[in-house]
Amino acid sequence: MTISPQRRQEIIDALRRGTVPQSSLDAFAVGLGRFEDALEAELQNVKAGSSVFKAVRGEYGCGKTFFARWLADRARKNGFASSEVQISETETPLHRLETVYRRLIERLATADTPQGALRNILDSWFYTLEEDALAEGQVDPNDGEALLARTDELLEQRLGRVTSTAPMFSAALRGYRRAQAENDMATAEGIVAWLAGQPNVAASAKRYAGVKGDIDHFGALNFLQGLLIVLRDCGHPGLLVVLDEVETLQRVRSDVRDKGLNALRQLIDEVDSGRFPGLYLVVTGTPAFFEGPQGIQRLEPLAQRLHVDFQTDTRFDNPRAPQIRLPGFDLERLCRVGEKVRDIYSAHSNSAERIGELCDDCYIRDLAEAVTGRLGGKVGIAPRIFLKKLVADVLDRIDLHPDFRPREDYALTVSESELSAVERHAAGATDVDEIELEL
Repeated sequence: MTISPQRRQEIIDALRRGTVPQSSLDAFAVGLGRFEDALEAELQNVKAGSSVFKAVRGEYGCGKTFFARWLADRARKNGFASSEVQISETETPLHRLETVYRRLIERLATADTPQGALRNILDSWFYTLEEDALAEGQVDPNDGEALLARTDELLEQRLGRVTSTAPMFSAALRGYRRAQAENDMATAEGIVAWLAGQPNVAASAKRYAGVKGDIDHFGALNFLQGLLIVLRDCGHPGLLVVLDEVETLQRVRSDVRDKGLNALRQLIDEVDSGRFPGLYLVVTGTPAFFEGPQGIQRLEPLAQRLHVDFQTDTRFDNPRAPQIRLPGFDLERLCRVGEKVRDIYSAHSNSAERIGELCDDCYIRDLAEAVTGRLGGKVGIAPRIFLKKLVADVLDRIDLHPDFRPREDYALTVSESELSAVERHAAGATDVDEIELEL
């Protein structure tokens, strides 16, 4: 696969930091081919006006976040908008859907806007409404007042279904449109912030738009309906939303956990009922969350909706099921990912020949075995730290230093301070000093 220098740099920079890139993940995806046809069919169904819910399960390190961003990247290439929300006990509790909605809007992305795309989406929508109004042939393009009035009429028509349950959504859009027409950008920005669920919006902006208070738990779902209508009208056939790390619900108080599980059940039921045409909702979690007593098994209706038989061999898994499981990493898959990352690094590099010579497939396997050994032989949790070491400690040095030879000049060191809690547990280390492994 050929990628641009910019995309290549984004991938390498993210891996160097030990994080998952936001886009172009198909450039080094391994082992996800089994899901492609089913997921593509579901995206097409959402494009046609349906809605889909998908639960993704996998142990730590198997690539749940990678999978979610890979799917979001595919969705954006299909014209979708996307958003990824990290569920958090303190910042984004699942039972408070207003905070989930706020984070969703903050991370809203399209193919040409990697984050914070709401303003661009609204402007694109109003432009579409203006074009539709002019296409009717009854409004003089030079009559700004008449065009604004007709645009408002079209706005009401398009949002008619939502206005009955969320009148403040369309009121805020009218206010935003009017503030723009009057070149009152401060008020327009305040109204967009309110539509995004932000707290502490200036009272003057809310008065201008004729809205009150802040978006609450129930209002968040109504506003999500409105957002889906706006997206479809301005050329985005749907929205893919990822709720990542829902297993954090297992670590909260029992009453908060039960509220979060019930909110998840409510979301799934609303998707199934057809309330959100154009929505593809994905949640990720560990097997313990889906099967354990502190997870979805606490709420019988939720457990029933998500139940899938995983007793058969993984070869026969059904990618169309409401819950799918990701295969864990083995050494072969880890090496293949490393080889792809090396090839991406070599692209557009003046050191491509040296990289191919000094970091060949054999060396990548040795490095993968060494990192895995440092993590107690658990290949499943090794990808993050392995790719970080490969890029930052090996490939960068080959690229920067003409006399650097990794087999002679580099000894793998893994410090507790650079490991996550799960990785430290796997390593079983009790000393914070670095442990050196000779390659």
